[in-house]
Amino acid sequence: MKKFILALMLSAILPATVASANDGNDSNDGWTLVWSDEFDYDGAPDSTVWNFEQGYIRNHEAQWYQKDNAVCRDGFLVIEGKKTDDPQKPYTSSSLTTMNKKEFKYGRFEVRAKIPVGGGAWPAIWVHGTGLQWPSCGEIDMMECYPIKGEPHLLANACWGTDKQLVAKWDAAKIPLSHFTEKDPDWKDKFHVWRMDWDEKEIKLYVDDELLNEVALSETVNGSFGRHINPFTKPLYIIVNLAMGGDAGGEIDDSMLPFVYEIDYVRVYQKNNGLRPF
Repeated sequence: MKKFILALMLSAILPATVASANDGNDSNDGWTLVWSDEFDYDGAPDSTVWNFEQGYIRNHEAQWYQKDNAVCRDGFLVIEGKKTDDPQKPYTSSSLTTMNKKEFKYGRFEVRAKIPVGGGAWPAIWVHGTGLQWPSCGEIDMMECYPIKGEPHLLANACWGTDKQLVAKWDAAKIPLSHFTEKDPDWKDKFHVWRMDWDEKEIKLYVDDELLNEVALSETVNGSFGRHINPFTKPLYIIVNLAMGGDAGGEIDDSMLPFVYEIDYVRVYQKNNGLRPF
């Protein structure tokens, strides 16, 4: 059904432009859908779009990343964080990236997802640059969810390089999950739309049309280690992953496993100004 609806959308916009699927408060005039994965197929995620990270990657996380924990079914990409009987790999999960396959310079990025909260789960939606060492390559976290002082928070962040290797300059928003659950006690059990609007002037990060963070590109120029380059004027690729434990995820509660992270779609829109996917 999603594929049929998307086909109708595409037929309606060619060559015209469309509004974002998530209307929001901002004007959608001029946005054109340039790429999406609706996950309207069964089996492994599309290998022409997605790469799979393998092994222990970063942040002292507890999970071993592997392809097998991600599957498309019933119109969703489902990533599961699991406990195993293997003492070398006691936890497994998946991390998918579009590096070298789908990279974009500017646009409106939307991801509709239902995330696991608590118990050591650390789901994320982010975009990342190439060509320079982190953090000078640039990183934008459309969504992270993990505990801070024991309380679950949503985070909306961007970071770039400084004068020192591996030392980032952060612009981070940290919003207690209670901000959302006080208004909707069932918030954790629902799908939500995370959105990034990114152009040559600024980055705006939203959830369900609520602005969480705003970063001016005039402030995001690397220090000397990153050759004074602004990483957010270059193409970025997309990452969706489910980490477990590690530096921020907190202690894993095995009784809550498996963690289930469901992604309905990933969509990228751009203005009708000649910009297209890289």
